[in-house]
Amino acid sequence: MSKYILQFDEISMASLPKVGGKNASLGEMTGCLSQLGINVPEGFAITVDAYDAILEQGNVKNELEKLFQSPLTGSVQDLQERSHKARELIRKAGIPEPVKREVISAYKLLSKNSESNDVDVAVRSSATAEDLPDASFAGQQESFLNIQGEQALIVACLDCFASLFTERAISYRHDKGFDQLGVKLSIAVQKMVRSDLASSGVIFTLDTESGFRDAVLITSALGLGENVVGGKVDPDEYLVFKPALKQGFKAILRRKVGLKQQRLVYDNHGTRRTKNLPVPDEVRNQLSLSDEEVNTLAKWAISIEEHYSKVNNHAMAMDIEWAKDGLSQRLYIVQARPETVISARKASTITSYSLKEKGELLFQGRAIGQRIGAGKVRLIRTKEELVSFKDGEVLVADMTDPDWEPVMKRAAAIVTNRGGRTCHAAIVSRELGVPCVVGTELATRMLKSGTEVTVSCAEGTEGKVFSGMLQFDKLELDFDELPKPKTKIMLNLADPDQAFTLSHLPVDGVGLAREEFVIANEVKVHPLALTRFDQLHDSEAKEAIQNLTGKYENKTDYFVERLSEGIGTIAAAFYPRAVIVRLSDFKTNEYANLLGGGQFEPVEENPMLGFRGASRYYNKAYKDGFALECRALKYVREEMGLTNVKIMVPFCRTINEGLLVLKELADNGLERGKAGLEVYVMCEIPSNVILADEFAEIFDGFSIGSNDLTQLVLGVDRDSKDVAELFDERNSAVKKMISHVIKEAKKAGRKIGICGQAPSDYPEFAEFLVAEGIDSISLSADVVVKTIQLVYEKEAQLLQARLPEAAAAAAT
Repeated sequence: MSKYILQFDEISMASLPKVGGKNASLGEMTGCLSQLGINVPEGFAITVDAYDAILEQGNVKNELEKLFQSPLTGSVQDLQERSHKARELIRKAGIPEPVKREVISAYKLLSKNSESNDVDVAVRSSATAEDLPDASFAGQQESFLNIQGEQALIVACLDCFASLFTERAISYRHDKGFDQLGVKLSIAVQKMVRSDLASSGVIFTLDTESGFRDAVLITSALGLGENVVGGKVDPDEYLVFKPALKQGFKAILRRKVGLKQQRLVYDNHGTRRTKNLPVPDEVRNQLSLSDEEVNTLAKWAISIEEHYSKVNNHAMAMDIEWAKDGLSQRLYIVQARPETVISARKASTITSYSLKEKGELLFQGRAIGQRIGAGKVRLIRTKEELVSFKDGEVLVADMTDPDWEPVMKRAAAIVTNRGGRTCHAAIVSRELGVPCVVGTELATRMLKSGTEVTVSCAEGTEGKVFSGMLQFDKLELDFDELPKPKTKIMLNLADPDQAFTLSHLPVDGVGLAREEFVIANEVKVHPLALTRFDQLHDSEAKEAIQNLTGKYENKTDYFVERLSEGIGTIAAAFYPRAVIVRLSDFKTNEYANLLGGGQFEPVEENPMLGFRGASRYYNKAYKDGFALECRALKYVREEMGLTNVKIMVPFCRTINEGLLVLKELADNGLERGKAGLEVYVMCEIPSNVILADEFAEIFDGFSIGSNDLTQLVLGVDRDSKDVAELFDERNSAVKKMISHVIKEAKKAGRKIGICGQAPSDYPEFAEFLVAEGIDSISLSADVVVKTIQLVYEKEAQLLQARLPEAAAAAAT
């Protein structure tokens, strides 16, 4: 019986003290999840007994104890010196002969099973204090790829054992309160997956920025996976909605093509060397996984999460590494560990950061976390320059290296040229709570040491770097004890990138999801420039549209996919809560600003009162563009299974116009009432109020647009600064209109809410709405919590006032 070797099929999570976290997990998956079709590469573990055998040689253990007897000083130089001495002690001691014999014997068996004389393997560290629920130790030790042959394997194993004392590992153990010699190292020897010929990446079973638990995030790049983990490339990203996937719907919410600048491949087979090759543009611009492969990986990730949650008796998000073999075309899971940072956040608490002043935007990248930091730039190009780093500076680099971790925790913010949101810099920044912007491409060229900057990750997925040290606010909201009012509190939301974060707010759904934002920011192209592409005159616009839509056989599919991804993301974030999507309500001048739009839009003297809203949808000049909106909404509801989406028609002037729009929706597969589809109308024109009883016969409800209603009741152009002081939703004429339509809606048994800005700006206006008996109030995110409290108190006050009346009525 082997003393130093255990095959993966002999290992489970119970083996952790013997084989460390990585090996225990590989064994657990091999034994329990392979039956579900999840592929794990063959391999074996070299146990911690082998590490003990090294330390027992000569005087290694005593020397290490002396080396770490005194506490760390906190200086980079002290850390570097101790790390070097510790690793040299282990390398000089070497691997004892009994351990060598067993390792070589296990390697020969693996080669025999693989039908190869000397199978190429990965040699990975597996520490006993690794992949724990409260400390991941991710990337602390080293891995070695493309190892082939007995001698090469022994050398790689010795270097792997020595890597228990990398600078980052020593620093991390110190920060987490672990004894430097109390952690032991096992090694995973795993058959290489030839992802150098295909792709690889990382999976998280939650959204890494918001902590949203119903999503699977998959990143993917070409070649071996170290480029993704190390932040050397900007990978493709895919978001998958778990509930939809489990129910058999099309569950991919978003697809994002990354730059994939380079590809890590073998350099001389079996020589322990790898090299990066540039990726041609035509390959970089394509997604590296098919939808089928994304769905397979997401299903595996969910199975892994469910299994580990069951083993640990509580819900456990997972951090998973995967690879695709370019020879067999099979997908593999090469590692799985508990996610330890985002999962630890308190769900009922949101910490919100916001800039108090504007500054010059220098450049932007991918936001990691949701914080803001400011300080002087410290440009770091090499490890040797770390000694110059001062506490509170902004670390700027091409990419961070795992050895930089002791310095990263002292930074006010981190900015890199390269990397995606599952790279090392991103993972460490989240754990440290340091704002980080990755994948900027420009950081090291744009910034110099000593320059003052502000790094903001508080504005969605785009991280921004501003000139100067700007003032910002930090607000902590805890809604654990928040009361639940009878009036529904909903959210006004436009940006899909904010949806997962804002879904944690204690709201009843989304009262207004604006299509215009998604079209302007995600689609960018006028719909008629796609339906009538061959008629487009503008050559520059035509070229830009071709670049955006090149991979689509039919250019209109581009519009439908991008719009459905944006709407689907918002709907998934709040599922099963209602999400009311307002159909596009651009004015003609705004439509004209979209790519190719100028050719298809009339020039109007007053676009606010012109060809907008409902009037466009059935008009032959635009109806083929509207059909694309309908296709996207139909896809979200029927193909993605997000039936919590409801539709709202804006700026509907007459009853007949309402009927024409409903017919157009039905002709495009969105029939009111079918499959529970509800269609609402915006109440923002005096005719909507005056004829509320008639509008109530054809629509399921109303949402008051107080901005346009105020404009049209008072005859004030809300965009004119000259009469701005006259624009006031609290004017008695406006309030009488609102009071009337609420009564009419109630009389007709229809729902009525408000999505205009007034209750967000004026607390007294929210109180007025409650007193009038409105069903729901939709608000901007920043005022949700305080308005909930306000509404609850107003409801209690009204109830108290009605008690004497109710008692008198009961007495008579």
